Amino acid sequence: MRLLFIGDIVGKPGRDIVVAAVPGLIVRERLDLVVANAENAAGGSGITPAIYKELTAAGVDAITLGDHVYRRREIRSVLQRESNIVRPANLPEEAAGRTWATVLARNGVTVGFCCVLGQLFMNPIDSPFRAADRALAAMPGDVRVRLLDIHVEATSEAQLLGRYFDGRATAVLGTHTHVATADEQIFAGGTAFQCDVGMTGPHESILGRRIDRVLETKLTANPTQFEVASGDVRINGAVVEADEQTGRALSIKRLCVSETELPELASLAAAAS
Repeated sequence: MRLLFIGDIVGKPGRDIVVAAVPGLIVRERLDLVVANAENAAGGSGITPAIYKELTAAGVDAITLGDHVYRRREIRSVLQRESNIVRPANLPEEAAGRTWATVLARNGVTVGFCCVLGQLFMNPIDSPFRAADRALAAMPGDVRVRLLDIHVEATSEAQLLGRYFDGRATAVLGTHTHVATADEQIFAGGTAFQCDVGMTGPHESILGRRIDRVLETKLTANPTQFEVASGDVRINGAVVEADEQTGRALSIKRLCVSETELPELASLAAAAS
């Protein structure tokens, strides 16, 4: 089976390209499942119920989140009600939302997924190693294909998490830094890994935010509003092919989709509908 993991969706530009591209990508890449990190989808920080519906209607099958999970308070009802969206597993036990979930892929295979926050250079949080241990152990034993989104700042911590879960997850894929790394690989135990799959949104920016606003604050110390930028919008992510019987990854490739590809993808989606 083939699954696409889309990196941090940033604001309306990121949402728009996902909505426009995903139906065609499902056809072009022969995708059985689409998972996206959407913690920055609402104005660059958080996610709302309306955005959750927008993304799932476009073909996103499952959603992971990160450190901005509760930035929009209204998402808590979705986290408590819906079965295809998870919050970081190493938040307190009382936090709203699921620590892991399963979703049925287009080829009929059940896929498990979860996410954790890193500890290095981030707010104090429980161990992502132990939290993911618990989440993976709680998944049904017959669920072989498993995706772990590691929302981390430091590449060293990302690599350590990947090595720790090698052989226990089909893919350990990073989010949060908004910069795609060129280290996609399959470890000896059969786990696909990439430190960070990158950002989905405006790349003529500072991690999705307007360059002039960030630069002004950096040079003068005067506060500005870091609005979401608008130029050079792309989808960044990773496509993983997996053996559905063993859960081992067979291949991983970086994916980058620009706005220039949207007409072709729209044609593919139209022909398949």
